[in-house]
Amino acid sequence: MDLKTVLYDHVGSTAVISLSRPDRHNAWTGRMHTEYRWALQQAENDPDVKVIMMTGDPDGGAFCVGADSQALLGHVAKGGYIPGTDDDIPMPGFGVSPDFDADFAFHFGLTKPVVAAINGAAAGVGLALACFADIRFAAAGSKLTAVHGKLGLPVEFGLSWLLPRLIGLGRANDLLLTSRVFTAEEALEMGLVNGVVPARDLVAHVHVWINEFLGPVARSSLAATRRQVYSDLHGGAADSVHEARRLLDVHMAGPEFALGVAALNEKRPPEFP
Repeated sequence: MDLKTVLYDHVGSTAVISLSRPDRHNAWTGRMHTEYRWALQQAENDPDVKVIMMTGDPDGGAFCVGADSQALLGHVAKGGYIPGTDDDIPMPGFGVSPDFDADFAFHFGLTKPVVAAINGAAAGVGLALACFADIRFAAAGSKLTAVHGKLGLPVEFGLSWLLPRLIGLGRANDLLLTSRVFTAEEALEMGLVNGVVPARDLVAHVHVWINEFLGPVARSSLAATRRQVYSDLHGGAADSVHEARRLLDVHMAGPEFALGVAALNEKRPPEFP
């Protein structure tokens, strides 16, 4: 695909996807949606990729300020939502569970962890996108907002389902009912982000974190754990226990379990392929 609104790169075994419309503060469009999903599909299918990082093009001075304001004028003129995507849009994460087969919920169907480096303002769809990542780090002083209420819109892209699960109902209602602006520091206090880092150090910090904490973890374990976490959000406790027991048999018969046990007994870090 000829990428025009997304940058796709690799740093070691981490695929880096950057939202890139710097002249519009990385504002979201239908083309960006298509290209973002294409990039995710490449990372998901690449055996050399272990982790996916999403961030904003630093030249845009933001992570993603939400839907492009000019595109919103087009929605007003046409009297409805125009997604701006083709029928053959890439489908990463689809087909795993009907619960995941929707915009941004498809992240739950991926096998690889997604870490968001929120390097500036995140509004509307930009906030939703970051919330669907597994782990989030934000640049100090970044401003975030759901924004929908100040545009006369409903909550977007499943945030009404996801945000209460991330930070609790009371805090989610605070952010969603008011559409107020809040800072990265407040997001850290709420538990919405996992860390706040000076903007100049953010991306490097996230790479170090990925290497230190996800590097020693087996790929099979990462994939299984993600699947368990997001499937269990839609099921009951007994279903979770039964599935964990089934997976235990599968993984104990695999090579990475033997490597992990050997490392444990030899009191050294595991060396997974």
